[in-house]
Amino acid sequence: MSGTFYFLGSIALLLVGYFLYGRFIEKVFGADYGRPTPVQSKRDGVDYIEMPRYKIFLIQFLNIAGLGPIIGTLLGALYGPVAMLWVVFGCIFAGAVHDYCAAMISLRNDGASYPELVDMAFGRRARHAMECFSVIFMVLVGAVFVLGPAALLASMTPMNFLFWAVIIFAYYFLATILPIDVVIGRIYPYFGVLLLFMTFGLAGALLIGDRPILPNTDFFTNYNPKDLPIWPLIFVTIACSAISGFHATQSPLMTRCVASEKDCRFLFYGPMIAEGIIGLIWVTLGLSFYDSPEALQAVITEGTPTLAIKQISLGLLGPVGGFIAILGVVVLPVSTGDTAFRSARLIVADAFNLDQKDVSKRLMVAIPLFAAGIGLTLVDFDVIWRYFGWANQALSCVTLWAISIYLAQRGRMYIVTVIPGLFMTTVCATYLCNAKIGFGLDMTTATVIGAVFSLLCLVVFCRHLPAWRQQFVLNGSSEKTWQ
Repeated sequence: MSGTFYFLGSIALLLVGYFLYGRFIEKVFGADYGRPTPVQSKRDGVDYIEMPRYKIFLIQFLNIAGLGPIIGTLLGALYGPVAMLWVVFGCIFAGAVHDYCAAMISLRNDGASYPELVDMAFGRRARHAMECFSVIFMVLVGAVFVLGPAALLASMTPMNFLFWAVIIFAYYFLATILPIDVVIGRIYPYFGVLLLFMTFGLAGALLIGDRPILPNTDFFTNYNPKDLPIWPLIFVTIACSAISGFHATQSPLMTRCVASEKDCRFLFYGPMIAEGIIGLIWVTLGLSFYDSPEALQAVITEGTPTLAIKQISLGLLGPVGGFIAILGVVVLPVSTGDTAFRSARLIVADAFNLDQKDVSKRLMVAIPLFAAGIGLTLVDFDVIWRYFGWANQALSCVTLWAISIYLAQRGRMYIVTVIPGLFMTTVCATYLCNAKIGFGLDMTTATVIGAVFSLLCLVVFCRHLPAWRQQFVLNGSSEKTWQ
């Protein structure tokens, strides 16, 4: 079968996953279409503001995407077509489930931020640890998503990297302190148009062009030029298009703007599927635009993945169309970096009970966060990306186990998050044991440790099931029984 069939078939699987498995997960969770949402009782004109569905979808989609579905998938393409399998099945059965359930828990707890979710599952000490981790991670994300777009814009214009970094930071600052509908709510629809042009423009140019689409369809051979192992690296390298813990930190921004639980599958499961489609397109571009993974690796080594993005965009769409496509690529990280800093502000404010109606209090929180973010931009991009990848997937593990506890308490089918939770826990533990940024153990030993650690997590989970269920029943089925 042709590469076109595999490409279009993969996109079709993602869409089927949304309509079938997404509806199944909605029933497992128990969406209540008539239940009041936080925006109806906590409207404050800053963070709790009701917005139309299309705006929430676009904001959530742009928030969670960033550079991950482009840079991550291009790096994943170095392993060969196997990257497509992880995007499709990871997105449907892990990432979209993770995003939808985390958002629903936040929605039912007054738009609770991510550390509050951890508190409800694992206790106050875990919450304090996660507050520190989440804020550091948000600032790390913000720094990563300044470096990438600033480098791209500097390569296309007379202005240098420093100029664009200052411009992007200035935009981030405004988006962080102003009410959500003033900057983010107004500008994201235009960002969305650019993104759609980039996505469908590049996909269409590839389909109608003379380049062979997926000339190699051997899904089970590792083609990595550096002989890096598929296990567990591809599951860390490709995060945002399959599963990403970062998404759970972003959902509370939008759960504070949702009018009905009826919309949540579209607003939280849907954006992950859309991100998976972008990831599939960029995996396919990486495997089709260049003659081999070695050729793609040579470009990445010469510059960074941003050089490959530039070559693919200009090569398929020409100077004008390529420039617009690259702007669409720039939109993804910029529209994630701004909400990363905004999320960090809300996490700090929630931790210290700081009312955010007063702009002076928003500034008091935001200024130190941006000072730290500017400092991180001085660190090498590759170093930041490696730590970002592992930390991101570690967050997804914590979230999946927290959701599993939530479902188990309510007597619901927790296996839908326990299975991906087991898998991702094994991935993260193995990676940490094997990687140079971790313990540097050989792969066999690292995998055994990862598997044992994952099984221990399962044992602890199963041992606590009766107590969690009893606690929930005794507390009158309140959503906040963990606190």
